[in-house]
Amino acid sequence: MNKPSRLVQLGLVQRRASRDAAENLRRTVEGIREAARRGAQIVCTQELFLGPYFCQTEDHEFFQLAEPIPGPTTAAMQALAKELGVVIVASLFEKRAEGLYHNTAAIIDADGSYLGKYRKMHIPDDPQYLEKFYFTPGDLGFKAWDTKFGRIGVLVCWDQWYPEGARLTAMQGAEILFYPTAIGWLVPEKAEYGERQANSWETIQRAHAIANGVYVCAVNRVGHEDGPNQGIEFWGGSFVADPSGIVIAKAGQDEEVLVVPVDLARVDVQRTHWPFLRDRRIDAYQDLTRRFID
Repeated sequence: MNKPSRLVQLGLVQRRASRDAAENLRRTVEGIREAARRGAQIVCTQELFLGPYFCQTEDHEFFQLAEPIPGPTTAAMQALAKELGVVIVASLFEKRAEGLYHNTAAIIDADGSYLGKYRKMHIPDDPQYLEKFYFTPGDLGFKAWDTKFGRIGVLVCWDQWYPEGARLTAMQGAEILFYPTAIGWLVPEKAEYGERQANSWETIQRAHAIANGVYVCAVNRVGHEDGPNQGIEFWGGSFVADPSGIVIAKAGQDEEVLVVPVDLARVDVQRTHWPFLRDRRIDAYQDLTRRFID
């Protein structure tokens, strides 16, 4: 028997960013409005959309960019969500307390209500991705939320590389995993490693879709941003993968707003035909809580 469709339109706002927070907010709002005009019902921003990717260097001045959540930007997004009747996932730099900061996504329902937040759990410390200087690892765990248009989970950027995070979010009933992202090439490395890096990034997320029978929606920024060693060239490539891992829509390497229809009925169909959740050996996974088995 065919299951009745549960069609939802996803909006992905892929933007460049400057040092002007007000301008970045204006242009992101413009992108959300465009997505809504084109029928989007759940719209996701890129990671830390209010500013440049400041984690290329360690500079205490950048802590001034942080704000409480809920706070002024979430209030603006709540008003926008209510006006447009859309769910918004907004990635922000959270000031929790003096000296305590998180990389956080706020989840806002289509009536403008604030549903909660996800604090990025995995914090990188790589060349020009010096996030441990700025962000405390999340302490809210992996979460999912019921929105007007479906049950969603949200993770952030570096979380993309960890199957455990995707699994634990899907196990809470998430039908779509959203990943606000800021990833790109270190300019001197692009020629040698660029294609391999971008392919790995896409492949690991497609694998999350397959292993969990969910849609995956990754929203990346674009453009060159100044920094050490010629800065970072953010590669864009925002995409949606279906529960079988097929990329059904993908942006290029410039600014773009994608609106992508998905059928949430596919989640149950995929999971019953490829019953990975059924066949998990939960009795044999205790060692996953260890750092390494030696």
